[in-house]
Amino acid sequence: MTSKQTMLELIQQRVPKHALTRDLYRDDEVYRQDLEHIWHKEWIFAGHTVEIEKAGEYITLQVGDYPVVIIRGDDGEVRAFHNACRHRGSRVCSQPKGKTAKLVCPYHSWTFALDGKLLFAGNMNPDFKTEDYPLMPVHCEIVNTYIYVCVAKEAPDFEAFRADLSPFVTPHNLENCKVAFESNLLERGNWKLVFENNRECYHCEANHPELMNSFVDNASVGGLGGDDDPELIEYWDKCEAAGLPSRLIMDEHGQYRITRIPLSDNAISYTMDGKPAVKARLDDTDVEDIGVLLYFNYPSTWNHFLGDHALSFRVLPVSSGQTLVTTKWLVPKDAVEGVDYDLKHMTEVWTATNEQDRQLVEETFRGVSSPSYIPGPFSEISESGVCQFVDWYCAIMKRKLNSSEPA
Repeated sequence: MTSKQTMLELIQQRVPKHALTRDLYRDDEVYRQDLEHIWHKEWIFAGHTVEIEKAGEYITLQVGDYPVVIIRGDDGEVRAFHNACRHRGSRVCSQPKGKTAKLVCPYHSWTFALDGKLLFAGNMNPDFKTEDYPLMPVHCEIVNTYIYVCVAKEAPDFEAFRADLSPFVTPHNLENCKVAFESNLLERGNWKLVFENNRECYHCEANHPELMNSFVDNASVGGLGGDDDPELIEYWDKCEAAGLPSRLIMDEHGQYRITRIPLSDNAISYTMDGKPAVKARLDDTDVEDIGVLLYFNYPSTWNHFLGDHALSFRVLPVSSGQTLVTTKWLVPKDAVEGVDYDLKHMTEVWTATNEQDRQLVEETFRGVSSPSYIPGPFSEISESGVCQFVDWYCAIMKRKLNSSEPA
């Protein structure tokens, strides 16, 4: 069988409303197919424009096989390039972030402008033309500071997502924010297990005591519904009257979802005491308990926006059994640490939660790697969100495999 046929067969073996089979989590060929058809074809969250506000500031990331650099040009534009020199392929930028006047390859000093044009290549033949060797561009789109990249030759539509997301995020004024803290966790588990773990809170009571001080697992929105929950509708009405879009939106394929949910009684933020972690407000309303705006966009991000700060989460696959999870805490730009916010007070809940989730993902990956593993059923009460993710994964892979040439 070809890899394509094998992959389709593995997906078809999945029992509806059950977890995936062992090979779909741990097989290296499945991982290659995931990269080819999802990570190398879809829009991937990279970072925030507020991280690269000045000309020459850049961030780098690895999207599957593709190293990418995102940099702000002298003209103020944010651009993305394949982070590979046009000479012999060395990465031009080797650090996660930095600032430079020009992009200089460390191998042979080929020098590129911030817009990717090759400026200098020493000791080349007389007929060598610098204009023939610019850095190769990567598709790049921005919505409310969120930088998305796509390494495919042709990128899918971005406008529908932008139109849906922007009204929700705009009131939180991310353009006037900064990243106050960033954490990176290398989790020893498949990227799908990382996202599955995020998409349900069945495990929260037993594993996340810090988070459960403020977070409420709402089965209505977890199951992508909510229209029949009178308390949730009343909450949405209150927030929307204050200018905060709240009612759930999702795209036709279930790839992204945006909605707002209330926190627990008397909780205003994700802190141990439920009190705001930052003195200033992130939004423009006078409603103190606006809860939390949630949005995910498969395969690379989930996000939380509160009244005082916001969190973005980025997922990047490293191998079939390793996933990098990056969390960024955003606060108002003029907020001063130690004066307007206490870093420990703001970060301790999700620092603990991320570490707990890492352990859960790693233990699950060890378990599903056993030849004795048989996928179990999802709880229709508590795991409809994770079932929705698995359904999306199977559907997109079937769609792409059936429409593509054999690998």
